[in-house]
Amino acid sequence: MTGIVFDLDGTLIESAPAIRDIANALMAELDLPALDVAETRRYIGNGAGRFLEQALQARRAHSPGAFDAQLARFMVLYDAAPPAANQPMPGSSEAIHDLAAAGCKLAICTNKPMQPTRTLLKSFGWDRLFAAVVAGDTLPERKPHPAPLLKAAADLGTTATFYVGDSEVDAATAEAAGLPFLLFAEGYRKSPLSEIRHAASFTAFADLRGLIESFPNQPATL
Repeated sequence: MTGIVFDLDGTLIESAPAIRDIANALMAELDLPALDVAETRRYIGNGAGRFLEQALQARRAHSPGAFDAQLARFMVLYDAAPPAANQPMPGSSEAIHDLAAAGCKLAICTNKPMQPTRTLLKSFGWDRLFAAVVAGDTLPERKPHPAPLLKAAADLGTTATFYVGDSEVDAATAEAAGLPFLLFAEGYRKSPLSEIRHAASFTAFADLRGLIESFPNQPATL
């Protein structure tokens, strides 16, 4: 049985507008300039703490003494945020439904905290599709450490497992875990495609199933 582990932000969902709104609620409280979507995308990928640290550093407002309290407030806003500003990436919902119907076992491995991850999956009606969810606060380690991805793969218990993501962090995680990385080229990557190590790439989710079926030892029809 084939297992497929997905990243979330920038891969299955366009979350930057929602995260921008959460961050800007805190920036307003701190009387700091707001983020736009482009800046928000640049900071997504390494977890909430690193996201906030980069946003504050860009505003020359990062203070180690105040950061823990600021991060705690950011997480309160993050956990309470409604999911409506998030949208599935074009074709992603259809693709995961198709893969699940074909008998693939699916999992999530994200640096996003668990509560907003669960909220999003439920809001899209995706929660029943994923047999395992490993979030940014599930383990002491976060991506690009391989432990979260290895846990997601182990929880699936499949003989062949792929990791699908959109970023340099995802590529490094897959490499460290020894799993083939399928790169969604329309996500939040910061480097040229040629500089990110991947087994294959795709720009449309309609192509994902065929890409997986083309790998050695995969059934012609999942």
